[in-house]
Amino acid sequence: MIKTGVRLAFSMLVCFMGIAGLSGCASVQPWEKQNLAKPQMTFEGDKLETGYIEHIYSSKEGASGGSGVGGGGCGCN
Repeated sequence: MIKTGVRLAFSMLVCFMGIAGLSGCASVQPWEKQNLAKPQMTFEGDKLETGYIEHIYSSKEGASGGSGVGGGGCGCN
């Protein structure tokens, strides 16, 4: 009785994982590729914005060396 329930639960889990895995396999249409080619879609994002954020971060971290070491922003490490 217990083995039947475990076997049923396992088979349902395998079926669910198979269906969930197949739903992620979708081809990108040509008109959708223009959205993926935008500079904002890269890992670093926009170069100007990334530089601005790094500048602000290094200004906040003042005496602690910028993005190398984190501090409190007041110079106390």
